[in-house]
Amino acid sequence: MKTFIYPVATLLALVVSSAATAASCPPVTVADPMGIGQGAFPQQYELVEFESIGSCTMSFNGNPQAAALNARIRGNGSLPPLSKRLPSEPLVVAPYDSIGSYGGTLDALSNATESGTSDFMSTRHVNLVRYSDDLTTIVPMIAKGWQWNSDFTQLTFFLRDGHKWSDGAPFTAEDVKFWYDNIATDSNVREKPKDYVLVGGEVMDLVVVNPTTIQFNLPSPKPGLLSHFANHYAQGFQPKHFLGQFHPDVNSGADALAQSYGFENGYAAIKGYYGNSDWMDTPTPMLAHPDLVAGLPADTVPTLESHIITRENTEGRHLVANPYFFQVDTAGNQLPYINEQDELFVGEREVRLLKLVNSEVDYKAQSLNLDYAPLLLENQEKGNFTVDLRPEIAMSTFSFNVTSADMEKRKVFGDIRFRQAMSVAMNRAEINEVVYFGLGAPQQYTAFAPSPSFISAETEQSYAQFDPDMANALLDEMGMLDVDGDGMRELPNGDTLVLNMQIATQGGSLKLVEVAGQNWRDVGINNTVKEVTTDEYRSAASSNSLDVTYYAKGQPLAVILGISELFQPPFDNYFNHTSGMLWGQYVDTDGASGVKPPQWVYDSMAGIDAFQSAIAGSDESNAIGKALVDTVVDNLLFIGTVKAVAPIYHSNKLKNFADFKTQSYAYYRTYPYRATQWWLDE
Repeated sequence: MKTFIYPVATLLALVVSSAATAASCPPVTVADPMGIGQGAFPQQYELVEFESIGSCTMSFNGNPQAAALNARIRGNGSLPPLSKRLPSEPLVVAPYDSIGSYGGTLDALSNATESGTSDFMSTRHVNLVRYSDDLTTIVPMIAKGWQWNSDFTQLTFFLRDGHKWSDGAPFTAEDVKFWYDNIATDSNVREKPKDYVLVGGEVMDLVVVNPTTIQFNLPSPKPGLLSHFANHYAQGFQPKHFLGQFHPDVNSGADALAQSYGFENGYAAIKGYYGNSDWMDTPTPMLAHPDLVAGLPADTVPTLESHIITRENTEGRHLVANPYFFQVDTAGNQLPYINEQDELFVGEREVRLLKLVNSEVDYKAQSLNLDYAPLLLENQEKGNFTVDLRPEIAMSTFSFNVTSADMEKRKVFGDIRFRQAMSVAMNRAEINEVVYFGLGAPQQYTAFAPSPSFISAETEQSYAQFDPDMANALLDEMGMLDVDGDGMRELPNGDTLVLNMQIATQGGSLKLVEVAGQNWRDVGINNTVKEVTTDEYRSAASSNSLDVTYYAKGQPLAVILGISELFQPPFDNYFNHTSGMLWGQYVDTDGASGVKPPQWVYDSMAGIDAFQSAIAGSDESNAIGKALVDTVVDNLLFIGTVKAVAPIYHSNKLKNFADFKTQSYAYYRTYPYRATQWWLDE
């Protein structure tokens, strides 16, 4: 039995021990633990645990502006006292450096709705568990503990007694089951369940044991399910009391109720509020139905996050602190410290860069490529901000459209010799110097990043050498010749080939694409490079209309243990780097439409299911992992470039800001670094 929660007898003993004294609890920080030892998990405690270790009794303090902030959350009632808002089992958080002060507005910058937003979203994010800032240890979050059975086919989460949604309604195990049964796996809401809510392609059975205990029963072992909840944006709960009123399986009058608010039916109301994905900043009714807002029961869905949206339009969003948030600091102050968050949408990268230089932003990481760094570093002292260069996990990768609608291109892109030629034609050393100032390392794409022990250095360099002679020989062998003498090769049938490369700079450096494009022209493959918005890029990629796709790609072992996307066509989700769109369509429709993939794709799909069922680090797991990587590298559907570093920007007014180990989406950006204990020294 794998158990990560205090046994009942131990809890009772701690309660008795802590009740023996009335001393105030010490305001412990990570920098100054004040003689208080670490609890079961780093940098945080359960209340009874902290009171026992500190021989103290905690008293609680609320934000003086809580009532005023609550009044701006439409749909919320009058604010009860703090004792009625905090759970009886709050999570006690040790701030990094200091006990903070309440107030202020965190200014954030994104590209557009659902574009360049994940760094900001992650500052308020919560899930059942999370990774600590060592990026290794999973710690409690919404859940106070968990328990696995012996063969990893049953995962039980224990929730916090008295936890409440942002509107004051109780949060219980019913909200977890509602999310799974009525949202994530309901075909009326989601046409197809995401792979991360399935186990080997099959649904789980969720059982509500009691209001604070929810049991996930898996059809086969999946030890990485816990890791999924620790790093993913998709939260394992939704408010049944709010969304359930529109769900026909929960409320027989759901359709009539939804129609009274102007929606077509109950499912339309759920989609209006919750969107069509688990992405946290899918537009709310304020954007989707601006004419209906005044008549709706609330502007947005109640949340467990630290802040909730109160205003939204095409220019940005505004949020206020959740008055029912479940965390306190070691001095008993309810978190978050920061009262408000303001997110501005700016589509032009030059304007975004100017705003950063002018100190109009408090924190930014996403969409900051390394070529921004010189100007930011030059201005950081004058602008009172700090720029850190930290390793990226994902790497810029290219992929050729192996299911192109143009059959002649499809033949060429689907030929492994072409993909090998394009890989060795790239001068990664030049890319490293020109784009990454020599701070990177050339490498082939292997899906896993960083490399686990089962990936060899030789595998990391497969077809990653600069060898234009090999590239030319492979292209000649394919019959791609320069028929008209203009220096550029034609397709084998004689048709002109010009690669259409549309680039969204959120996904990587435009300069890198320009260098690679010139490398390819040097071996006779003509191409054009055009910068587009992220939304334009995603739309074109999803509609199977691009010759070449380019975006950052690669995930750590911890993520791959829970998510299969990198090994199943189209090999990622809409927001990231996909390829083989018609292969994915064929698999999704059981062959009714699309294009049948080659056998190696089916081998990859079977391999990832087997990998996720094995115990990470075991001989069995390592053998399966090696086979998965060999399939990825041998087929070069995605071509790697250079592993590098990227900037992280933060205002020096922002306190308790941690030293990030990576500039990465993989662990959900700020989520391991506890942004709820940030505060603004203004």
